[in-house]
Amino acid sequence: MLHERETMRRIREAVKNGTLAEPFRAADVKRALKIDYAGVFLPKHRVGNPGIKGKKNTEHFVLIERGLYRLK
Repeated sequence: MLHERETMRRIREAVKNGTLAEPFRAADVKRALKIDYAGVFLPKHRVGNPGIKGKKNTEHFVLIERGLYRLK
């Protein structure tokens, strides 16, 4: 698995160059970046995710509706 920083760099780059259109779903990220953990990564790093045991995650995405995200 890539580190968070590298994954975010690749997502931002894909949005910028049009490979990944916003808003996007985990399947779109998986297809564009060839990663299999997008379904966990997106909700983990969404605005408002309380995290586990009070450990706050970095907020990179805004949840538009169930399963649909955009960059923050």
